[in-house]
Amino acid sequence: MIEWSPASWQRKSARQQATYPSEEKLSEVLNQLSVLPPLVTSWEIESLKVQLAAAARGEAFLLQGGDCAENFSDCTSPIIANKLKILLQMSLMLIHGLNKRVIRVGRIAGQYAKPRSAESETRGGSTLPSYRGDLVNGPAFTPADRIPDPIRLLRGYGRAAMTLNFIRALSESGFADLHHPENWDLDFVQHSPQASEYRRVVSDLAASLHFMETLGAGSSELNRVQFFTSHEGLHLPYEQALTRRVPNRASHYNLSTHLPWIGFRTAAIEGAHVEYFRGIANPVGVKVGAGMSAGQVQQLLERLNPEDEPGKLALIHRFGVNQIAEGLPPLIEAVQKSGRSVLWVCDPMHGNTENTASGYKTRRYDKILSELKQAFDIHSQQGSILGGVHFELTGDDVTECIGGARGLNETDLERAYLTQVDPRLNYEQAMEMAMAIVHHSAE
Repeated sequence: MIEWSPASWQRKSARQQATYPSEEKLSEVLNQLSVLPPLVTSWEIESLKVQLAAAARGEAFLLQGGDCAENFSDCTSPIIANKLKILLQMSLMLIHGLNKRVIRVGRIAGQYAKPRSAESETRGGSTLPSYRGDLVNGPAFTPADRIPDPIRLLRGYGRAAMTLNFIRALSESGFADLHHPENWDLDFVQHSPQASEYRRVVSDLAASLHFMETLGAGSSELNRVQFFTSHEGLHLPYEQALTRRVPNRASHYNLSTHLPWIGFRTAAIEGAHVEYFRGIANPVGVKVGAGMSAGQVQQLLERLNPEDEPGKLALIHRFGVNQIAEGLPPLIEAVQKSGRSVLWVCDPMHGNTENTASGYKTRRYDKILSELKQAFDIHSQQGSILGGVHFELTGDDVTECIGGARGLNETDLERAYLTQVDPRLNYEQAMEMAMAIVHHSAE
């Protein structure tokens, strides 16, 4: 095995990388990025690692969610606040129902790059590079938009920094203060079928808070909550540029995010992404699913967490409703045979994508929920712990996934289909999913 460095991935085969017209301009931008201030700190990263270790033991629960792909235009206060609000609302339901601490990790402040199934796209006889997310190129089908532009890396860093700054300001200023849940209630939650149950939970928690404070057991943790960030570490030159050796620590950290993950398409054992991820001190996630063997999973454990450090590695499984029953047990058994500790997380979204007759890419709520319920049951039957969930969701009133309490159908997709990549649960469907987790755990 080659000696690791932040650049050692360059000696491996790298999938899903953009081809830039000028390597010189790309290098200039990467050099600028490499001296800019980090976006997160090693202290935050180590704190998250401790909490993820608790989730792996069943003492906490990870709620990871957000957009399939952030757009630079999403860097506005209402959009950012709504993303935090839906995670807060879901986490309150989970805390109340599961009686566990909830770790809130957003797919936010960096989820600007997306893998694609093809290198190029053809329309009307013209062929251009595929849209790979705002970090790389633009969605409009024109040469000016689709040719990868390294300046976008600097713009992505800037948008991530502004988003993180606003998140920290909200968190520190009492945005999530349980004394004032009305401050982070979504304006349109009153129309949701789950509104009454949600407000009952808030009332119960407020009463519990008052009781604790009467006993003198109040805590600053009740006035604010922690938010961590995550994104797929897809664009390796960008990730390398923001990887630093931290003073007074012996390791390298990816300081662009707290929890980067390796996608299913780039999880090859001898590939560039696994090579890069094996050397950073962050907790890391890996998407696993159908087509991945037990042997591959064991190799990933050895390569990415050779010291078996608690909280270091999360396996995020994504199978699809019809494949999880057959595909998940062998992977759980492989981990158990290895004797290593991992945090198991269920992503019930990515294996359940389909296209409607009218051409919309969508997901059905019932299939998402069924895969999630099966995941809880399978882990329980195997003597394992499902310690978290991973959703693509939004706090906005979109119509991208079919089903849910309002019974959205294919016709409804036309009303507010806003995603440029994958369909997301809207605010009502996301709340329903949190309540379903609680109800299923109580059965």
